[in-house]
Amino acid sequence: MLFLSPEISMSDEEFRQIKDLVYAHSGLHFGPDSKYLLERRLGKRLQALQLKSFKDYYYYLRYHKNRDDEFTEVINTLTTNETYFFREDFQLKTFVREILPEIRAKKEQIGDKKIRIWSAGCSSGEEPYTIAMLILDLGLFNGWQIDIIGTDISQRVLQIARKGIYGQSSFRSTDARYLKKYFTEVDGKYRISDQIKNLVSISHLNLFDFPRVALLGKFDVIFCRNVIIYFDLAAKKKVIDSFHSRLKPEGFLLLGHSESLMNITTAFALRHYQHDMLYQRPALSFAPGERP
Repeated sequence: MLFLSPEISMSDEEFRQIKDLVYAHSGLHFGPDSKYLLERRLGKRLQALQLKSFKDYYYYLRYHKNRDDEFTEVINTLTTNETYFFREDFQLKTFVREILPEIRAKKEQIGDKKIRIWSAGCSSGEEPYTIAMLILDLGLFNGWQIDIIGTDISQRVLQIARKGIYGQSSFRSTDARYLKKYFTEVDGKYRISDQIKNLVSISHLNLFDFPRVALLGKFDVIFCRNVIIYFDLAAKKKVIDSFHSRLKPEGFLLLGHSESLMNITTAFALRHYQHDMLYQRPALSFAPGERP
């Protein structure tokens, strides 16, 4: 059996080749200062596969029959998925107090009793389950069809999301009444109720798999918070254009507070609300390549 030192080095050329492969596969962008991060984290994959060098690993990612499975391991290794329930409170207040009532009022006018929300980059599931709890508590959509879809590129975190069992760190911003109402304590952790889980569908999705993204259909709201910070400008443009196509006219896009569409697109309107500012697809607007 081959044992490798965790200090195995990555040449500049190997770094360029591997980071370009990762970018083409997922849109994840790693600048020149990320070489040590890739070297340190992916070195563990070389050990797991018993490869002698990063050059061998590059060829494995390019040509091996198991390369798709290995890309899953790469994404799991390189991405951080720190999240928790009820994150970014000001944005959620806007969502509950202003966005959801606005959506309901418009849908009532046309007799549409269905709301669809996508949590893109849902990580371990706290975000889509938070959305479900907020909608149920609001009470405006009783008797409606509520579809909340959570997707992520990391299979590791999706396993947690599907189980719906969380430790204390996930509840740092959670009011005790939600914990009491929607969770059951199990061995020091908390399992989310079936009432909430049944509103949420969890699935694996690469945001750069645009044909599969298109199969999701149209949404009233897309949450994509603290995801596009991992992309370079070209990748951001592609993903945001895809979101624009997936939103219904006058649908909303909620990004993280550190993220902006400045220099990315002018296809969204910036709406000012009492607690926050959110992006909205105008009633008549089309993404590049999208037909009326």
